[in-house]
Amino acid sequence: MNVTICAVGRLRSGPEQSLFDSYVERLPWTVRVHEIEIKGQADPQKKSIQETQAITGKIPPGAIVICLDSRGKSESSEKLAKRIAFWRDEGVRDIAIVIGGADGIDGSLIDNSDLVLSFGAVTWPHLLMRVLVAEQLYRSHCILTDHPYHRGH
Repeated sequence: MNVTICAVGRLRSGPEQSLFDSYVERLPWTVRVHEIEIKGQADPQKKSIQETQAITGKIPPGAIVICLDSRGKSESSEKLAKRIAFWRDEGVRDIAIVIGGADGIDGSLIDNSDLVLSFGAVTWPHLLMRVLVAEQLYRSHCILTDHPYHRGH
């Protein structure tokens, strides 16, 4: 399975990048990251639309699209792992996970996504969201392979 993470903003060298890399390196899946930056747009709604258009262009054709949004479903790690297993078993080759910018993801992409997922009601820094996504992907893999990581953390 291939995982594409489409994220607004750049993750520079530092602890977040190191932690992200440490989870991704343990995954059996190919993980690609596309970073989106729209500069010079002062209008938050227009910027969100432009970011969403740029993100949409990076999503592989036929991919399952998961948008991260505070208004989405809050699911357990076990349920997310079951979803990933279902998609894998159905022959899904690509999953795209979208992390929007400060003004969120435009409704057009939210409405057309396969899953809108929330990591809780609190607001997370966008760079930290990448780490949380990578950790949940790794945790899902561990759940599906009965690896002890899931039970110990």
